[in-house]
Amino acid sequence: MERLPYIDQHARTIDANRDRAWTALLEVMCKDPDDPSAPRGFRLESAEAPARLALSGRHWFSRYALIFELDEEGPGRTRVRAQSWAEFPGLHGKIYRALVIGSGGHKVVVRRLLRQIAVAA
Repeated sequence: MERLPYIDQHARTIDANRDRAWTALLEVMCKDPDDPSAPRGFRLESAEAPARLALSGRHWFSRYALIFELDEEGPGRTRVRAQSWAEFPGLHGKIYRALVIGSGGHKVVVRRLLRQIAVAA
């Protein structure tokens, strides 16, 4: 995967072991929770169960990656981190970045995904 500029990272500790957290991550992010090769709205870059899921995407105004990393925090607890990377080329990209990142909308969406993963676990 090509290295993109770093945007941010959000994390949440959930009450589930890493295997269950991985399953919950796939339930939220993939069309088929048994198949990480079919993520919703992204392309799969890599899946290293139960530790890391790297997704990417692109459209007219940006190229982006969303990487989830799962770390054990103790018995029955997992820290799920979501790292965002993206570039926004050209004038339209700058405007799009302001709308998505500058408005705080991106933060809301990523935190909602982490909450959905916690609920699914």
